[in-house]
Amino acid sequence: MHRIHASPDLQTLFRRLFIATLIGVLAALAVALFRHAMYSLEWLLLGDDSRSLGNAAACLPWGRRALTPALGGLAAGALLWGWQRYTRQRPHAPTDYMEALETEEGRFDYPASLVKSAASLLVVASGSAIGREGAMILLASLAAALFARRFAPASECKQWIACGAAAGMASAYHAPLAGSLFIAEILFGFLMLASLGPVVVAAVVSLLVTQLLSGDTAPLYSVHLSAAPDARDYALMLLTGLLAGLCGPALIWLMAGCHALFLRLRLSPPLQLALGGAIVGGLSIITPTVWGNGYSVVQHSLLAPPLFSLIAGVFICKLLAVLARSGSGAPGGVFTPTLFLGMATGMLFARIWGIWLPGGDAMVLLMGLTGMATLLAATTHAPIMSTLMICEMTGQYALLPGLLIACVVASALSQTLRSDSIYRQHIAERR
Repeated sequence: MHRIHASPDLQTLFRRLFIATLIGVLAALAVALFRHAMYSLEWLLLGDDSRSLGNAAACLPWGRRALTPALGGLAAGALLWGWQRYTRQRPHAPTDYMEALETEEGRFDYPASLVKSAASLLVVASGSAIGREGAMILLASLAAALFARRFAPASECKQWIACGAAAGMASAYHAPLAGSLFIAEILFGFLMLASLGPVVVAAVVSLLVTQLLSGDTAPLYSVHLSAAPDARDYALMLLTGLLAGLCGPALIWLMAGCHALFLRLRLSPPLQLALGGAIVGGLSIITPTVWGNGYSVVQHSLLAPPLFSLIAGVFICKLLAVLARSGSGAPGGVFTPTLFLGMATGMLFARIWGIWLPGGDAMVLLMGLTGMATLLAATTHAPIMSTLMICEMTGQYALLPGLLIACVVASALSQTLRSDSIYRQHIAERR
């Protein structure tokens, strides 16, 4: 356990809160810029402005549907490979906010990080089954780091990178509290007011600016629960947490295994990413829902819970697509895909229990939300963040007690089975 800085005096505290406010604005603008670029590129490449890659894939002929992710991966890989060859002789710094916070001075390789973000943009817009939010959070962190480098002491650099990451997460997921706790639980490893205060301010300001720019103040996901959970529901939520505690380490193991398999092929980066895209493209012939990060599929399922066979089929295809994309080294996040996999796990679990227990779609919906929270907790080892994330994204704060218990159980079981979280695993792979 370490401290980012000592507890400041009042003047220093107000200065930091002011800087945090500015960073919140910068982060929101960075996220909005990436989102606008992504939608524009989707329209350019796919001729679709629905902002749903699943819908875009469904409207394409099967041949183009199969080839587009591969071509996007090839272009992204060529960009990364070309940059690596161009900068072979120059010293390198981290290109990820998690890696930057692990270093002594919290430095970024700014040009390489921007190239990585551009590659992520290409991969995401071409139908990659990987999260776009990772690049958004990276850009928000970069904006914060650049601002701090010019206007703040060097000793506070890590603090402002953390603020940028939290603000980017708040803007991407409409979840400022969860974004703040993401930093506190995963990156800081402790709760300290002096460090957490600016992080919360940056996250809240970023969300407010995002809402101002978009004109949308609704939660990220629209969910309609008919009633508050009862004793039976709490028991099922606890069982879902236990299931997620087993599935979380398994998912991390599968991702690590797929990454090792791709490395064993000894392909160049363009061909490696193209292969990952080709696998996604092939799976999209079976179901176009494998395109994208899974947001639209989650939203549709939360409004109309699918039957067992449908959710099982989509789950298998989406899991394979996520493993192929993450294993190939495609730049992007796994946060939102994890939410989809968790929702599918919870809904499948509920459909099985529905053979014996009454409850119908209401029970399936509740376990789907529980699965989202608990699998996130099991892979990140951050139960409080995961609980608040689902509550903020759906507006279902009545679920907080049950979700918190289930997430703590999932996280504890997952840590018992595997000490590394999905983020620590990714840092280790990059090294």
